[in-house]
Amino acid sequence: MTSTTTISDARPVGPDGNSTLASASDNLKWPLRLWGTLIALCIVLFLDGLDVSMVGVALPSIGTELNLTTSTLQWLISGYVLGYGGLLLLGGRTADLLGRRRVFLIALAVFAVASLLGGVVDDGPLLIATRFIKGLSAAFTAPTGLSIITTTFAQGKARNKALSIYTVFGASGFSFGLVFGGLMTGIGWRWTFLLPVPIAIIALVMGYFLIPKDTTKAEGGHDIVGAILSTAGMLLLVYTVVSAPQAGWASARTLGSFVLVVVLFASFIAVEKRVAHPLVRLGILRNGTLVRANLAIVGLFGSFASFQFIVTLYFQDTLGWSPLHMALALLPTGLLVAFSAPFAGSVIDRVGTPRLIIAGLAAMTLGYVLFLRVDTHPIYALAIMPTALLLGVGFALAFPAINVQATNGIEDEEQGLAAGLVQSSAQVGAALVLAVTTAIISAHGTGTGSAADMLASYKPGLIFVTCVALAGLLVTLVRKRA
Repeated sequence: MTSTTTISDARPVGPDGNSTLASASDNLKWPLRLWGTLIALCIVLFLDGLDVSMVGVALPSIGTELNLTTSTLQWLISGYVLGYGGLLLLGGRTADLLGRRRVFLIALAVFAVASLLGGVVDDGPLLIATRFIKGLSAAFTAPTGLSIITTTFAQGKARNKALSIYTVFGASGFSFGLVFGGLMTGIGWRWTFLLPVPIAIIALVMGYFLIPKDTTKAEGGHDIVGAILSTAGMLLLVYTVVSAPQAGWASARTLGSFVLVVVLFASFIAVEKRVAHPLVRLGILRNGTLVRANLAIVGLFGSFASFQFIVTLYFQDTLGWSPLHMALALLPTGLLVAFSAPFAGSVIDRVGTPRLIIAGLAAMTLGYVLFLRVDTHPIYALAIMPTALLLGVGFALAFPAINVQATNGIEDEEQGLAAGLVQSSAQVGAALVLAVTTAIISAHGTGTGSAADMLASYKPGLIFVTCVALAGLLVTLVRKRA
C-alpha cells in the first residue's frame, strides 16, 4: 500500500457494529453528529491555512522586537511550510498504520502546545523551532483529516459535498490569514501565535467526542529513511538559497551545499525504488495531468506566499501602515475566496479544470503585474484594490480546480498519494519560491533606509513572483493547446 490518505469505501462502524455515520451520510440531510465531525475537521484545516499566512503579517513587528533580519524572518514562514510539506506523505501513512482518529488528535494537541510556546518565547531560533513543530503537526492533521472524510462520507454526492465544504475552509483560512494577522498584530504580534490555541482546543474536544473510532488499520511499515532524506534535502536547499547572497553564490559553502542537496535527493529516489512501502511510488509521476497540477499549485501557492511576504514589508515598513490598515486593504481577497469557492464544484463540472486553472492563474498574474505600478504614495482604489480583487478571484478559481485535476484519472488505491503530492508541492513550492524571493531582495538592498530605497529592493522580488505565477499558467496553457 503506497497511498497516504486512502480513499476507499470502508465505513467506520458504531458501537453496534453497523456503519452508523457512513450510512447516514448516504442521505444529504446529515445528522448533527456527522455535521459536527465535518466541522471539527474543517476547523483544523482552516487553522493550517491560517497559520501559514497570518504570521506573515506580524513579521515586521517580530523582526523589530527580536532584532531579526529579513532572511531570518522568512524562516518563520519557511520553517512551517517545510515541516508541513516535508512530512505530509509520512503523516498520511502513519495515520493508515496507527489509526486516523488517534493520529489526528495527537497531532492537533501538539499543534496547540507549539502555538502556545510560540506566543511566549523571546528568542528567534526558538520561535522558528515552534513554527517547524507546528508544520510537522499539520503534516499529520491535514492528510488524516482528508482520509477521515473519505472513509466517513459515502462515495458520490455526499462525499463531494463534504470535500467541497472542506476545501472552502482550507482556501478561506489561507486567504483570511492576512486579515486575521492584521487584527491580531494590532493588539500584539504574539497574538498571531496565541489565537490558534483556543480554536485548536475546541476542535480537539469536538474531534474526541465526534470522530468515529477506527475499526481497521493498514498493514505494512513506514518509510522513515525516505522521509528524513526528503525533508533534509528540502531544508538544506532553502537554507542554501537564502544564505547564498551573504556567503556568495560561487563560494565553496554554497556550492558544497548544492552538491549535498543533489546527493540527498538522489538518495531519496534510490530509497523509493527499493523500499517495500515508499512514500512516493515514482511511477505515478508518469501521469502528465498529475505533474501539471503539481506545477500549477507551485505557481499558485509559491507566488502568493512570496507576494504576501513582500506586501507585508511594503505596507508596514515602506508605507508605515498599521497591521489593521493592511488587513482592511487586503480584505477583498479573503472575501472573494470565501464567497466564491463554494460554487467551484458546479463550475468545474460545467467548464472543466484546465480552463479554471488558466483563468485563475491568469488573474493572479495580472494582479501581480498591476501591483508593479505601486510607489511610495499609492492610491488604494487604483494601485492596490485591483490586485486584491484579482488575487481573490484567481485563488477561488484555481485552487479547487488544481486539487480536482491532481486526482483525475488516478486509481482509487492511489488517490491519497495523489492528494498528498499536490499538498506537498503547494507547501514545499511556497518555501522554495519564498527562499529565492528573499535572496533576490537581499541581493538588491537591505530593505532599510528611505521609502524609495525599500521599494526599490522589493521590486525585483515582485517581478520574480510574477514570473512564477506566469510559469504555472504556461504549464497549463501548453497542455490545453496540445
